[in-house]
Amino acid sequence: MDEKAKVSSRFDRRTVFKSGAAAAVVGAAGASLWRSGGVARADDDDIAKIAEARGLTPEDVRAALKTYVPSGTYDETLIFASGGHSGQVLVIGVPSMRLLKQIAVFTPEPWQGYGFSDETRAVLEASAFDDKPLTWGDTHHPALSETNGEYDGQFLFINDKAHARMAVIDLRDFETKQIVKNPHILSNHGGAFATPNTDYIIDGSQYATPFGWEYAPLSEYKEKYRGAMTLWKFDRETGRIDPALSFSIELPPYWQDLADAGKGPSDGWMFSNSFNTEMATGGILEGHPPVEAGASMHDMDYLSVINWRKAAEVAAAGKTEDIKGMPMIRMATAVEEGILFQVPEPKSPHGVDVTPTGEYIVVAGKLDPHVTVYSFQKIQDAIAAGNFEQDEFGVPILPFDACVETQVELGLGPLHTQFDDQGFAYTSLFLDSAIARWKVGGEGIDGGWEMVEKLPVHYNVGHLCVVGGDTMAPQGKHLIALNKWSIDRFTPVGPLFPQNLQLIDISSPDTLQLLFDMPLGVGEPHYAQAIPTSKLAPWTVYPEVGWDPATQALSPDAPQPGKEGVVRDGNKVAVNMTSIRSHFTPDWVNLQLGDEVTWRITNIERADDATHAFALPGQNVNLSIEPGETITVSFTADRPGVYPFYCTEFCSALHLEMMGYMLVSP
Repeated sequence: MDEKAKVSSRFDRRTVFKSGAAAAVVGAAGASLWRSGGVARADDDDIAKIAEARGLTPEDVRAALKTYVPSGTYDETLIFASGGHSGQVLVIGVPSMRLLKQIAVFTPEPWQGYGFSDETRAVLEASAFDDKPLTWGDTHHPALSETNGEYDGQFLFINDKAHARMAVIDLRDFETKQIVKNPHILSNHGGAFATPNTDYIIDGSQYATPFGWEYAPLSEYKEKYRGAMTLWKFDRETGRIDPALSFSIELPPYWQDLADAGKGPSDGWMFSNSFNTEMATGGILEGHPPVEAGASMHDMDYLSVINWRKAAEVAAAGKTEDIKGMPMIRMATAVEEGILFQVPEPKSPHGVDVTPTGEYIVVAGKLDPHVTVYSFQKIQDAIAAGNFEQDEFGVPILPFDACVETQVELGLGPLHTQFDDQGFAYTSLFLDSAIARWKVGGEGIDGGWEMVEKLPVHYNVGHLCVVGGDTMAPQGKHLIALNKWSIDRFTPVGPLFPQNLQLIDISSPDTLQLLFDMPLGVGEPHYAQAIPTSKLAPWTVYPEVGWDPATQALSPDAPQPGKEGVVRDGNKVAVNMTSIRSHFTPDWVNLQLGDEVTWRITNIERADDATHAFALPGQNVNLSIEPGETITVSFTADRPGVYPFYCTEFCSALHLEMMGYMLVSP
């Protein structure tokens, strides 16, 4: 028997025959020796004492072994999670659950210089509310770009619920390149969701309002308030949304919740939950029920079924109305063209999720203990039969019984569903604080549509995430529960508690195992998508010295070595600077009061992680300049004085000496 086999044998015997924490840790030592080729023996008794002193159980140690990622070893998966009202996106490694990056999106972020350079200010300012700058966002649903219904690792999209904006992030450098403001709606929630080849990014309104941000009293709610489903056209070649080829579809004044695009047989269609069919608006002080009660009176709300491919043809044919510079397919046209249908669903629906095969649509209603499963084929049959009623806005209502495949009882407060590659579905149960695992059925599948297992989580889970769990190719190893409350899980740090992300092992078809708690105190991770790191190809330095991340091309204006200097044209001054360990060139910049300054800096380093920053006190400037990057900042020298500038990224032994002076003479 070779040494590796001997160690494996020792590990197996210890795990099977010894008991308690000591056995578990000895097993861990055996596994460690196995990985290292058995070149050293661990002191089993010493390791056992450590486990006992810390009160670790065998289950604790097994969980630790499944999550530990040694220094210098990479995570096999990356999670892209929304940062909630931080306005950013969080990048987290799995299984380590290490926070690797916060991508700046809707909120200025000084460490990355986001919102402080000319280029990134332009990204933020492009999505202003009329002329009012927006410096915060409520990120909700990140969506990875897809090819043939699978994540391709090229782009990430994220919505801002508060202001109905959509952002595009390039995953070559993990930076935001574009933010567009929806001209029709004020808030969105049914976005961002990509169609299977990222032709469009789905963006559904949340709360009904008059279109175009106009005014109408609540007494005219039915007549003048509306919902909308926007399809943003994405140009993969430019890496940008093309507003000129984007359009919206008018919906009744119900409130749209989550959406999902079809795939496989349902490709070309999309689905969105619509709630508050009661059209409640509150009015507590006037004696009306609060919105939460008024919007929950009906037994059923609606699943909106939309033929987006047909809608794109109708928009291209010009059968639209221009509202604030963007086409709108009016509701009557959507009905006439066979674009828009509704199916009743249990009240207060939240999540809608299409199975990996694209055959079924799973809906979870917050106030119903079941998930309701619709058959796409049955929906198509009901449409073809033409035997349907209409709501008061003329939208066809397909018969519930004709469209439903089954209902599966799971527990209290079902919200969202993800899928794995073993034929299981996973649904978050908000009120039960649990994850339900259930078997997906269908033609040729034995024993489907049944509850299998329920695992408690801590606490009040909202979204959940399986690697590729909303694509045609899910992977069944890990699930992340994105919990809203943490209560007693972590050391108290004041009344504002962190959220709690919990990592769950779903690889065994027999049982689920909770592995890890991750406190997150930088915003609410509302929703997440997870992708194998092997599908990503990020740069570690920019391709060429003088690279402009805004255009993802070499900048013709980038300062280059040997061509630095200060150029004056009247009161307009151009500063052309390079940075390298450990100095700026030039390091003296002489200005006069009232000069209009354009300051360009190129980081000419070519080594990984050789980032330089640039802080200019008195001008509210802090820039992060990655290797090869060029960046611009403009300002007016409006106060005489002496301003030391310096590198804020600790880059070398002589980091403190990496500085210079800007002198503004009276």
